[in-house]
Amino acid sequence: MAKLTQEDILSYLEEATILELNDLVKAIEDKFGVVAAAAVAGPAAAEAVDEGPSEVTVTLTDIGGTKVAVIKAVREITGLGLVDAKKLVDSTPAVIKENIAPEEAEGIKEKLMAAGATVTVK
Repeated sequence: MAKLTQEDILSYLEEATILELNDLVKAIEDKFGVVAAAAVAGPAAAEAVDEGPSEVTVTLTDIGGTKVAVIKAVREITGLGLVDAKKLVDSTPAVIKENIAPEEAEGIKEKLMAAGATVTVK
């Protein structure tokens, strides 16, 4: 069997599908008894995790031209009733959710932006 070079391997990785890469990772885990997350998450990944905030706040800064859509989105996100959601939207800039995971905040931001609002995540 011919020895593969790093260029050969990188070329394969560029052309492989996600499913093929997933199968490759599983095969490497089984063959060498390692866990991919630990192998991939070396020191650089640990530093990246430490740099980002663990909790953020989502603030509605502008409702845009579609106030009704923004109120509906706020109701869906917060679970507030119609009157309370309207009061929150009318008091812009307003905090929608505090001390939440950045991933959840991104989902909330996408929903509000889809409704036409302007949002900040800090």
